[in-house]
Amino acid sequence: MSSVPSRPRPTAMRTTVLRTSRLTPTMVRLVVGGPGLATFVPSEHADSYVKLVFLPASAPDDLPLTDQGRVDLDQLRAELPADAQPRLRSYTVRAFDPDALELTLDVVVHGDAGVAGPWAASAVPGDELLLVGPGGSYSPDPTADWHLLVGDTSALPAIAVALERLDPAACGHAFIEVHHAHDVIPLVAPAGVEVHWVDRGRGVTGLALVEAVDALPWPEGTVHAFVHGEAGTVKELRHHLRVGRGLSRGQLSISGYWRLGADDEAWRASKREWARTIEADEQAVGLD
Repeated sequence: MSSVPSRPRPTAMRTTVLRTSRLTPTMVRLVVGGPGLATFVPSEHADSYVKLVFLPASAPDDLPLTDQGRVDLDQLRAELPADAQPRLRSYTVRAFDPDALELTLDVVVHGDAGVAGPWAASAVPGDELLLVGPGGSYSPDPTADWHLLVGDTSALPAIAVALERLDPAACGHAFIEVHHAHDVIPLVAPAGVEVHWVDRGRGVTGLALVEAVDALPWPEGTVHAFVHGEAGTVKELRHHLRVGRGLSRGQLSISGYWRLGADDEAWRASKREWARTIEADEQAVGLD
């Protein structure tokens, strides 16, 4: 009888903040490095991400380590009470320099809200940051006739990477919702890809973004789409693209990165049910 391979023990790399900068009033760029990144194997995908590990105040000074010098998260969790567990937050790898062992992350900051944002806003060189990963699954399809990239500021780093990786002859549209015009940043994109900045101002999150995509005159040919951001917005866009435009699952990389009114733990706990509801709606109209 064959045995089922055991799950690798989750571990975290120890990195140090090297420098920080403000890209916009609501986005901080972190560059982390150190020998802990020597074991980092970058993902080939444009939406490559790592999980930032935030420890409770009760975490021990001497963290349990593996033979590789990584933090043993299973052992650490076992040493901490149930109500004081590490909190993980996912962020796109904006860039990785294997020679310098430097990894760049862009973190959205909204005042004191959340866990990662306030930490990033106050981070200084020398601060330690634990990282898990990478993960990722999306790369632009080079055989597509055109590309559609849609998201809010949480998806902006992944969209930026995807735009940079497109063939210079690629064409398409990118729609990015921002809270204010001062959140717009320079992006590198092929001449044939039009970047649309959607300023929602004080409006409802995602409404202007959905309306902008709905109003797009649909180009001819096969599209490959990347659509990520707030869960309610993503649900509306998925209905538009799958039901209204007839896109197949294979033409879409689409998921909610976060949900309005829920922290990350609550969103992850409800995400599977959210996905089941969407799939049931699509099956009801005959989509596979």
